[in-house]
Amino acid sequence: MSAPFYVSPEQLMKDRAEFARKGIARGRSVVVLRYTDGILMLAENPSSTLHKLAEIYDRIGFAAVGKYNEFETLRQAGVRYADLRGYSYDRADVTARGLTNAYAQTLAGVFTTESKPYEVELVVAEVGRTAEEDRLYRLSYDGSVVDEIDHVAIGGQAEAVGARLAALTTADKELGTVLRLAVEALSASSAGDAPLPVEHLEAAVLDRTSASHRTFRRLTDPEVTALLEKDQ
Repeated sequence: MSAPFYVSPEQLMKDRAEFARKGIARGRSVVVLRYTDGILMLAENPSSTLHKLAEIYDRIGFAAVGKYNEFETLRQAGVRYADLRGYSYDRADVTARGLTNAYAQTLAGVFTTESKPYEVELVVAEVGRTAEEDRLYRLSYDGSVVDEIDHVAIGGQAEAVGARLAALTTADKELGTVLRLAVEALSASSAGDAPLPVEHLEAAVLDRTSASHRTFRRLTDPEVTALLEKDQ
């Protein structure tokens, strides 16, 4: 009689983590940076319809890399969470921290109990009414959370992108300057270090100066081009 197949819990978790990291490494990077009037989200994304950046609620944005169907499921769940909480209590009770906790519980549960972990990395960003109230949270496939200060990169080339931004402070810079720095960082891993074409970029901002309670706004290709040229 053959002995039953056994895998130690440590090896099982290690294999799941490696599987998730390999899936995420195949995705193009996303970078999220603070600037004087809000938060910029920028992704390398040739698709005009399959978005990596999205609005969750009034002052909260969402950025993701990895398997589209998995992070889209999480995005939709986040919208439902925010709508229900805002309707049941108050719009001010919907915070990036609360949403991050909900995502962390979901990701950790899938990682430990399901046969396959989610192959995703997320950033939950909240623009405050003042710069000191801005929040950036990075979530990994296993539900771990990191509270970032100024900027954060996720995705396949996150280390190279982060290295380009490591010595920089962006919260005191204008949008055009921060956009240029973000494009340069995303281009750091491309062949020949050539700047990425504007049509291969997906850009959005959480603008604290917005007259509406909704702060999320996508930047069109002409707007991105104009901002890059203005900063030169």
